[in-house]
Amino acid sequence: MHIVRAEYLVSNPEVATCPEADRPEFAFIGRSNVGKSSLINMLCNQPKLAKTSAAPGKTQLINHFGIKSRPKETAKNNEEWYLVDLPGYGYAKVSIKDRRRWEQMIENYIRKRENLALLLVLIDSRHTPQKIDLEFINQLGEWGIPFVIAFTKTDKEKPGAVNRHVGLFLKALSENWEELPPHFLTSAEKKTGRQELLDYLSAILLELKGIER
Repeated sequence: MHIVRAEYLVSNPEVATCPEADRPEFAFIGRSNVGKSSLINMLCNQPKLAKTSAAPGKTQLINHFGIKSRPKETAKNNEEWYLVDLPGYGYAKVSIKDRRRWEQMIENYIRKRENLALLLVLIDSRHTPQKIDLEFINQLGEWGIPFVIAFTKTDKEKPGAVNRHVGLFLKALSENWEELPPHFLTSAEKKTGRQELLDYLSAILLELKGIER
């Protein structure tokens, strides 16, 4: 896939006011400060598209971006879709009221947004399996939500540590999953995994149009 254009559209506090569900949508979610905005910027090749911050909890709304792409750089037909930056989950330094509001907003979006084609769950590769991530993914399974896992910040640890953490995470998932979801290793700084993820999204867009790869 080749990104032709990417632009910020709108931010909303609830799914009911999101843009019209008239095109496929790919949403990014993960624990606060997992690197969602950085990964989005890397995929779209626009460093300032999504706002990044070193402080957790920066994203508090459902942020929509309009994307125009082509299956490959030489293709003439454009695909139009939404990319969505969702609030991070598990951020403790807010009031209980705000945290519950965020959690409800996230659940409503995931379960009610009818044009959601895929959820990309970001996991920090620097850490051993975190209970909150495993519980969130298991919940997606119960809801029947299509998703993949993107392990982020792989450049921040030695390859051996990254592979060990990823292996431990997948092993923990296998306790509840007969078939593990697809996963990708990514680095926003080194652009690791960029083409693999774009190709995966492109394949889904083609499938939605009934075109075989």
